[in-house]
Amino acid sequence: MLRYVLNESDVASVRFGISPLCELGLSLRAINDPARFPLQLPWLRRTEAARADLDLDVLGALIDERLWTPDFLNPRPSGPLTRLDDELAALRELSPAEFERDLVAVHGRVPDVFAGPPRVAIRRLVAALEQLWAATFEPYWPRMRAVLEADVVYRGRQIAQNGLATMLNGISATVDYEGGVVTVRLRDPNERVQAIDGLGLTLVPTMFTRRGSAPVGDGPPMIMYPARGQGALWEAESVANPAAVAAVLGETRASLLAALGDPASSTELGVRFGVTASAVNQHLRVLRDAGLLVSTRSGRSVLYLRSELGSALLESRSG
Repeated sequence: MLRYVLNESDVASVRFGISPLCELGLSLRAINDPARFPLQLPWLRRTEAARADLDLDVLGALIDERLWTPDFLNPRPSGPLTRLDDELAALRELSPAEFERDLVAVHGRVPDVFAGPPRVAIRRLVAALEQLWAATFEPYWPRMRAVLEADVVYRGRQIAQNGLATMLNGISATVDYEGGVVTVRLRDPNERVQAIDGLGLTLVPTMFTRRGSAPVGDGPPMIMYPARGQGALWEAESVANPAAVAAVLGETRASLLAALGDPASSTELGVRFGVTASAVNQHLRVLRDAGLLVSTRSGRSVLYLRSELGSALLESRSG
C-alpha cells in the first residue's frame, strides 16, 4: 500500500507524462508473462521473431517473478513530449550506486549478468534497451504514442469538467483519492506514506500495466496506470452507424464520427478501422470543415473529437 499525501498546492501541480523508457521496461512484463496481458498479444506475436535476436540475458535480469522492474527503468518524465534519446542519455550517466541499489531492491542482489564494473554493465544495459526499441517498438511507437496521448487529453478533459478527484478515482480500480491522499493498492505488503511536499505528482499512462503501480523505492512521486483504448490498438473495428447519417456522410465518415466520442489521432483511427492514415486524414478534414469535429494538437499528434454539432447529428438520427 502506498499513500501520497497532497497539500493544496500539490493538488494544483498534478501533471501527466509519457515515458518511452518506462514503456520499454514495463513491456518486459508482457514478454515474460503474456497471459497477463491479453491486449498486447498482437504486439507480442508481431515481434516474436525479432525478440529472439536480442540480449535476452540482460533483459531477463531486469525483471523478477513478481514482474517488478528496477526504478532506473521507470524515470519520472518531464511531460508528455519526453524523448527516448534523452532518457537513455540520462540512463548512461546513472551512478553505479543507484544502479546497484535499484537492482538489489528488485532481486535482493545484483544479477550475475551485471557482475563486474558497473559502467560496463550500464553500457550493455543501454545497448540491450536500444535493440529492444528498434526491434519491437520503433515500428509501432506512433500508434502506441497516439493511444497514450489520447488518454492524457481525456484525463485533462475530466479534470476540467468534473475535477481532480473524479479523474484520480477513475484511472485504475486500485487507485483512490480522498481528502488529499492518493492511495495506490500495490502487491507490495509494506505500507509506505510519502508527502508530496512540492515535488509534484506525475501520472504516466502505459500500455503494460493492468493496475495502478508506482516505483519500487522512494523516488519522485509517480503513478503508472493503464491507458484507455489499448484494446482497439491492434484490431480493425466496425462501428454501427445510424443509417440516415451514413446515407448523407458515407459509411466511413459516419463511422469515424460515431467513434470520436473520445479523442483519437488519425494514426490510431487508421489502425482501428483498417485503413491508411492518409485516407483517414482526408475524411477527418472534411468532417472538421463541416463543424462536426474539433481538433487539438498534443505533441506531434493532432487529436480529433466529435463536436457538439456532430453529437447532435448522431443523436437526432439514432432514434
